Amino acid sequence: MTRERGGAAVGLADELAEFEAALARELESDVAFIRTIGEDLVRAGGKRVRPTLALLAGRMLGAPPERSQLVALAVELLHSASLLHDDLIDGAATRRGEQAAFLRYGNVVSVMSGDFMLARVLRLLARSGSDELIRLMADAAAALCEGEVLQFQCATLKEWSYEAYTRINEGKTAQLMAAAVEGVAVLAGAPARQRAALRAFGLAYGRAFQLRDDYLDLLGDPVSLGKPVGGDLREGKATYPVLRLIIEEGLEEARLIVSRHASEKGDVERMIELVKAHGADAATRELVGREVDAAKAALDAFPPSPAKEELLALAERERRRVS
Repeated sequence: MTRERGGAAVGLADELAEFEAALARELESDVAFIRTIGEDLVRAGGKRVRPTLALLAGRMLGAPPERSQLVALAVELLHSASLLHDDLIDGAATRRGEQAAFLRYGNVVSVMSGDFMLARVLRLLARSGSDELIRLMADAAAALCEGEVLQFQCATLKEWSYEAYTRINEGKTAQLMAAAVEGVAVLAGAPARQRAALRAFGLAYGRAFQLRDDYLDLLGDPVSLGKPVGGDLREGKATYPVLRLIIEEGLEEARLIVSRHASEKGDVERMIELVKAHGADAATRELVGREVDAAKAALDAFPPSPAKEELLALAERERRRVS
């Protein structure tokens, strides 16, 4: 998939390479520890789902590439800042196969480096000159914070519900993915119908993405994931397959395992057995599929194009993603 720029064909891979270079520039600092954490972020890469969404939305809308890039940078920096903070809060030992920043540099450096990234987001938004984009990103950032705190609140109070779980997933993941595509529509001056369609796509895709992540955290292959399964259980998080056991099946055993943060030997393995025995694994896959269908349907507002096909394929991938 290519677009013309200055008479030359530019592919999505080229735009992603430009994104990586721009990200490195945004993270430049003459403070060595901040610079090193930024370099680690660029080197580690990751899925880069949010920038890909922004760049593909820009291609589908015919937006100027620099506007898509600005949104891509803003959403990825906000996401990355949240990961630095999350790893410290959760006590996560690794991030993308590397030792977590707070273990290497300490809490202060990790937190302040995350804040540095948030400052760079503010600079990007100022550069955009769009009050509407600023509001959109501010709302996404607030939803992210609320989602994380609500997740901690539910685990602490041992109060779990589908409503809270959905709000957590939208706040932690879906709102920022929606901002990645809707933000491009804002800067491109897209019609209200297309902007709403992109937001609907981003929310449904984000919910599917987080559901699949939660499914894999319990039922995935540790080798493919690069980490042991059951991390959410050990943090007292009741994700969708576990909620099915607690709410639909009324299984006190499942509630007890989550309540004690899977602290007893064999707890994770037992929860996996329960999930499979009661069909909660299949129910989770079905819900992922419904969200994928909703995401794809939202793109009916756009005519056929290579970028649209890429977005459809990205959503479809969630049905079978293994890492």
